Amino acid sequence: MKKRPAETIPSRSAKKKTPEGSRPRDAAATRKAILDSARRAFARFGYDGVGVREIAAGAGVTAMLINRYFGSKERLFAEVAIETMSKPVILTPDFIESGCPSETMAAALVQLTQRDATPLEGFLIMLRSAASEQAAAIGREQIQAHYQTTLARALQGPDRAERAAIILSLVAGFQMMRQAMGLPALANAKPAALERVLERALRALIDPAP
Repeated sequence: MKKRPAETIPSRSAKKKTPEGSRPRDAAATRKAILDSARRAFARFGYDGVGVREIAAGAGVTAMLINRYFGSKERLFAEVAIETMSKPVILTPDFIESGCPSETMAAALVQLTQRDATPLEGFLIMLRSAASEQAAAIGREQIQAHYQTTLARALQGPDRAERAAIILSLVAGFQMMRQAMGLPALANAKPAALERVLERALRALIDPAP
């Protein structure tokens, strides 16, 4: 007599599915998926150009889950800004500890904005969200908390906060005019020439004359 195949009993440790059945109920993974989707969406469309439903669709979850994890679109944007700015690309320990910080920053900035380089997501998020009052307030707070404070601490001499802010303005403006706008004098210039001019401008702010 043939034996009946044993019934498969689901493991108690198996993760349950969400109602839509697309993503396991893993809080950390779900949160990361939402943040990744939001970062991409804000970088492409800006704060006002994308809604919670679109972000949820990109993460494979429902809009209700975004509200459950973050409370609102504004708080989600703040989390994206914090996550993005806590991983600096230009203001790295290499720059801060460098014996030639103006040269290090100039070289990094020229390389990051070369013709075939992908613009930094943090830069695109702030550029395309600046028209929103809520997004601008969040961005201002996070830029000050991360970039400006870090840079000001690394500087010596008077007016450190003001010099740090002007350096950040120079960096952002250079990114916008060379990479976003494609101003020919910057986009078509030889990298070595740009580095020389940038280095002199940055040196005047980083190491001001007495």
